[in-house]
Amino acid sequence: MRLKIFAATTALLLASASTAQGPAENPEFSAEAFRSHVAFLADDLLEGRNAGERGYDIAASYVATRFEGLGLKQAVPNSWYQQVPFVQASLLHPPTLSIGKRVFTHGQEIIVRPSPAETRQAVEAPVVFAGYGLDLPKFGFNDYRGLDVRGKVVVVLGGFPKGTPSEMGAHLNAEKARMAQERGAIGVITILTREDVARRPWASRIEGSREPVIAWLDPKAQPFLQAPKIRLAATVDTPAAEALFEGSRKSLVAVLDEAAREGAKPRGFALKQRVSFERQSQMTKIQSPNVLAVLPGSDPKLADEYVLLMAHLDHVGINPTREGDKVFNGAMDNASGVATMLEVARAMAASPNRPRRSILFAAVTAEEDGLLGAQYLARNAVTDGKIVGVVNLDMPVLLYDFSDVIAFGAEHSTLGPIVQRAAGRMNVALSPDPLPQEGLFTRSDHYRFVQEGVPSVFLMTGFANGGEKAFKGFLATHYHKPSDDLKLPIDWQAGAKFARINYLIAREIADSADRPRWYSDSFFGRTVAAGQDKAQRPKP
Repeated sequence: MRLKIFAATTALLLASASTAQGPAENPEFSAEAFRSHVAFLADDLLEGRNAGERGYDIAASYVATRFEGLGLKQAVPNSWYQQVPFVQASLLHPPTLSIGKRVFTHGQEIIVRPSPAETRQAVEAPVVFAGYGLDLPKFGFNDYRGLDVRGKVVVVLGGFPKGTPSEMGAHLNAEKARMAQERGAIGVITILTREDVARRPWASRIEGSREPVIAWLDPKAQPFLQAPKIRLAATVDTPAAEALFEGSRKSLVAVLDEAAREGAKPRGFALKQRVSFERQSQMTKIQSPNVLAVLPGSDPKLADEYVLLMAHLDHVGINPTREGDKVFNGAMDNASGVATMLEVARAMAASPNRPRRSILFAAVTAEEDGLLGAQYLARNAVTDGKIVGVVNLDMPVLLYDFSDVIAFGAEHSTLGPIVQRAAGRMNVALSPDPLPQEGLFTRSDHYRFVQEGVPSVFLMTGFANGGEKAFKGFLATHYHKPSDDLKLPIDWQAGAKFARINYLIAREIADSADRPRWYSDSFFGRTVAAGQDKAQRPKP
């Protein structure tokens, strides 16, 4: 098997090396070179590239070899790898949640994940309903007004109020546990709105809750958690939700009716029930690397500013209990994103005119486990300079010749005009988010840098030219399934096209006189980057 892997790698490296290279302003991107990367990374021999396992390490070696072959520099002293230490937690047995006198069990009426922080937990506390659980009064979200939740468990609605801009709402939704912790709560129970249930039925949520929970470890070997004082986090189905509201001044049905209205923000109140909770978890330590390389900038005044071009290398591995095909190859998710990054790196490295700013290339681990490799990189710098902008590459659906793209994050910073110009050069249109209910802005690696105040952009192939049918069909039929493999009718020329547009974006960021800046009226500029210099949004 090792001989087969070596031979396949050698053949693919030769195929990529033979690709023609044009001038810096108009480099060549070939369908064949793009396909060669995907073909290797999505092969069964890589066993689904699960973080911490052999198949991922083979993929990491492939990417490191490509970086070295392109003449890039190691970002970590004497290594292409930033090793990320993790703790992996699994449930010893199904946890239970008692609400009043009723007992509910994980995998049936409730979902409770294992804890990477405590092997044994027992919690008993009163309960307070806190609307959507959003606490940002200056933006009109004040769900904790008048509520005392110290030492208590808060019950919150899933998602965010109807009518909230999708990227803002997705960010707020991701911050709920932290907001509850800052108010003194010790637990968060999420009840599903009708929209939540329609988008993802309960049976599907249970299926997705069976995987271990992973957290990266800080220098003191402690797991990094967004809200470490939140000891209970659960999602509940209708029977348990009804039990929580039993005897209250407002029924569950009334709360869900209100949440279904545009702009409604149900007010919180104390619930009559108390909850008690027990959970036992077991821990295993693993490690998995981010693969990193640097192309030094050519301008001494700008070389200590870095543009990060990033794609996650991991996927979800093998399911040995599944009948038939057991390998989740992840051709689209995200071998295609890594192929894009490698082809952009090739074009950048071969250019006779190096970019003015330095480029940090990163194939990151554990995206599928919660954007963890990217978060580790964002909080554990490998460069002496500052990352000033991020171009993230994640799961371009390449089943058609895309004629438009969705640029997540572009409207919040001066990256927007850069994306607009790159798309214009490619005769590609920019379209608004066609799937706002999915909260995609917070579900890929760039978001970890947004949380640290770094302007970021993430392109998705759009819905024009047959894209809607192809994209939705992929999500329904192939996403996170073994059929995401080389048997799909992938348009390799569309892959080369996607690499070119991202090259143009990254190259202009790197060569611009000014670093990217948040707009002064951007929600993210005003929250995650409150102390930074801002730009004025151009007038229409």
